[in-house]
Amino acid sequence: MKGKGKYFSVSSESELVRIPAASIVCFSADGNYSLVKQLDGEVRQLFCNLSQVEKLLGQQLDEDSSTFVRCGRGDIINTLYIYYINPLRQKLILSDAATFRHELKVSKEALRELRRVLEK
Repeated sequence: MKGKGKYFSVSSESELVRIPAASIVCFSADGNYSLVKQLDGEVRQLFCNLSQVEKLLGQQLDEDSSTFVRCGRGDIINTLYIYYINPLRQKLILSDAATFRHELKVSKEALRELRRVLEK
């Protein structure tokens, strides 16, 4: 990732969360909130929805935000960690092939489009 030194930050009245962008595996919808999953296995709830996360990524990471892609309605993934895509099984595995493995269930259409983009 070009922006290894870049951070994703979000704050609320009571807290500030500041995460190195390169350590973010994905964001998942959690009602009106979002969950961020990190390389070290930590999962943190953010007090903003995925649309707000998308906007913040674009504002804070500039051109490096393109490594984060909305995958269906419920997830934003870091494309650097895409390990396996199977649209028929609706299966996406994010991994660094060494320390973590995270499996998501994503719609067939979203996975087909993601695969198409990656194969270009």
